[in-house]
This record gives sequence, C-alpha cells and structure tokens, in this order.
Amino acid sequence: MAKAKIYSCNACGAEHKKWSGRCDACGEWNTIVEDKPLSTGPASNSLGSARGSAMPLSDLATAEDPPPRTTSGIAELDRVLGGGLVPSSAILVGGDPGIGKSTLLLQAAASFARNGLKSIYISGEEASAQVRMRAQRLGLADAPVKLGTETNLRDILTTLEAEKPDIAIIDSIQTMWADNVGSAPGSVSQVRAAAHELTSFAKRRGVAVVLVGHVTKDGQIAGPRVVEHMVDTVLYFEGERGHQFRILRAVKNRFGPADEIGVFEMTGAGLSEVTNPSALFLSERGQASPGSVVFAGIEGTRPVLVELQALVAPSPLSQPRRTVVGWDGGRLAMILAVLEARCGIPFAGLDVYLNVAGGMKISEPAADLAVAAALLSAREDTAVPPDTVVFGEISLSGALRPVGQTESRLKEAKKLGFSGAIAPTRSKMGTQTGMKVIQMPDLTAFVGDIFGAG
Repeated sequence: MAKAKIYSCNACGAEHKKWSGRCDACGEWNTIVEDKPLSTGPASNSLGSARGSAMPLSDLATAEDPPPRTTSGIAELDRVLGGGLVPSSAILVGGDPGIGKSTLLLQAAASFARNGLKSIYISGEEASAQVRMRAQRLGLADAPVKLGTETNLRDILTTLEAEKPDIAIIDSIQTMWADNVGSAPGSVSQVRAAAHELTSFAKRRGVAVVLVGHVTKDGQIAGPRVVEHMVDTVLYFEGERGHQFRILRAVKNRFGPADEIGVFEMTGAGLSEVTNPSALFLSERGQASPGSVVFAGIEGTRPVLVELQALVAPSPLSQPRRTVVGWDGGRLAMILAVLEARCGIPFAGLDVYLNVAGGMKISEPAADLAVAAALLSAREDTAVPPDTVVFGEISLSGALRPVGQTESRLKEAKKLGFSGAIAPTRSKMGTQTGMKVIQMPDLTAFVGDIFGAG
C-alpha cells in the first residue's frame, strides 16, 4: 500500500492531508507544499537497517562516563552552557537582529580554537571579507578559525565531513537550503530539514554544532517549533538597543541548568563578560527617590540585584495607561488588583509605568513584593530606604509567600553594601548574619508598616 502524502504550509507549518491553494490555519495562499523524504546522499541521516539494542537503566551508570566538557575561556558563556561545551551537542542561539549574536559566536569560535578545538565558522549571510573585517575589529584576525561562506546544505555537510572540526557554527539556519526540499530558504520546510540534517550530523560525527536563529516580532525563534525540540540547548541573546548590557539566557539545556544567564557588555572591541552583574545593574543608581526599589532576584543559580522603577501619575485619559518594560504586564495588573481589593489602595484614574533598569527582564514571581513596593512608593511619594532590598511573592488573597534561595539573595545584597531586607514571613534565612530582615505576613501589614497607608 502506497504511503499517504503529507503536505505542510511554508508560512505556519500546519500539516494537511491534501494540497489546497489556501492554508486553513493561517490563511496564506500558495504556501502548501508536499513534505518530501530526506535524500540519501551526503546530507542524509539514514539509520540503516541494523537492529537496535537496549540495556538496563541501572547499567548505564557504569557503562558510560559523564560527557566531557571543553571550556571556552569565556566564563559567562561556559556558565550558560552548564560548565563548557559538550561534544556531539546541538545548540540553537536566537536573538534580535543586530543584538550581537554573530559577534559573540565569532569570539567563542576563536576562544575554543585557542583552547585546542578545531573550529569552523560558516556564514550564509555575509561574505568572507565582511567576516574578516569584523574579526579585525575584535582583534581576532590571527585566530586559528576556518571560515566558510555557503548556503547549500549538501555542500556544507560535505565540507564538514572533510574538515572534521570539533565545533561548527552555522550563521544562520534560516539561510540554509536543502536541494531536496522544494521551497525557498527560510521557509518552515527548509528550516526543519536543515536543522534535522545538521543535528543528526552532530550526533553521528561527534561535532558540536551551533545554529544561529532569527526571531519573530514576539521574540520567538522563527521557523517550526520542532527545531527547539531537536537541539540539546536553546539560548536567547537579549538586550535593549539603548543599553550596552546583553543577557545570554539558557531556556533549555540537556547538559546543565536551564534559566542560567551570562551577562556581557557591548564595547567597541566586542562583547566583554561581566563577572558581577548586580554591581553593573546598580552602578547608575543615584540617591533614594520615590518609585525606586532594589529587587534581589535569582537567575538560574546566580543571585542578581536590579532596580525596579515605577511612576504613578494622574491620567487625562478615560482608560489609564499601564506600561511595563522588563516584566509581565499581566502580573502587574494582578498586583494592582490585589492592592485595591485587599488593601483598599485604588489606582483608578492613574497612569502606571514600570521599568526594570538596565534592560534586564524578570520573570520570577519573587519580584511581586518589590513591584508593589515601587508602586506604593511612587503613589505615596515616599522613598524606600536605599540600603534595603525587597523580595517575595504575593498571592491573590494578599498573603506573602516565601521564595527559594533566600540566603543567596541576602548574601548578594550584603556583598553590595545593603544592610536591610523586606521578605515574607517563614522565609528560610539560613545562617545569614549582618542583615536586618523585616518579615511581613501579608500585603496589608507591609502597606501599613512601611508606608503607613491602607
């Protein structure tokens, strides 16, 4: 019996049982193509017909050693990777255009090469002269890195087979095209096929492959989501154009902790690593002012102190503004609702602006109490003590819930000269000394004791 054909949309990746002129999922015209099987040439991942084998899980501990790692010499990159580069791993790096992805990876390729790894950098977006010019600006003109400029996937795999590198950087996956897939480069089918072939090559040949991916308007890596499932590690390179800080964040890592971050600073000579992010994010903080609160957060395994800034002003609009930069807008609406319902502090008719200083993005719920403190400080025009950090999660009932790694947060705050902290009751302080910690049971007590409102 003949195998049924499968068709997919180049625009959104939706699968269809038969061809049609218009995709029912996204509404685009003439984007549905047949999903053809991968070729059996150099760009193939044919598994052959050999019978597979299985072994008891209990035997794996003695049968296999932990994967070896090679450090790059860039401590922040090694931290995000989980301690170094693992052979046969596939890494996907995404980020906004111009954020510094190519700069970072060219520096990484040179650093790995100087540490003994045979490195090759393949660019599908720039000519070799352009890459050399960047290398000269970064002081890497004499780095032992091989350079290639190619977009044909079959030719790239043939080159990798001949060169036998330890690490290969592909910039970018959206420019690669497989000649056995009948669609334009950058389409869903092409990205999926190219990622599959390169990932399979990494596993077969023991080569660490780094893929650069473009992102969409909402910050997600462009192309089918299955690409993120194929690779071992997914890294996002974040940052604001108006700030010199860049955050390399691991959102998936099979060989280390996820949500780990590395902090870099963009300079004229490229990206330089920041060993103390807290001091960097607080370096421009001036005198204590209403609406300014320091939050002691945790990013992966690293404590990071950042400044939260709030502004509350009368609104001339019938629908007041709620503007957030660096935090979740939905969670801000929740905090405002809890303050009004549980503490009797209304924000109706007031514009609310919230900003995380330095271009940092915060996602952990432990920032709830710091956000509430910044909002109340701005509304009541009362400054929070400048030597105090704030952290804690707020529930819908108004209770304050303790958060993890309290001791690490306090140690980081003490190291930077803070002497006090406001935290939820029942927080595990450990053996931390030298910090005056005010514990609050709920939001009502916090509002009354700190601001005398409510």
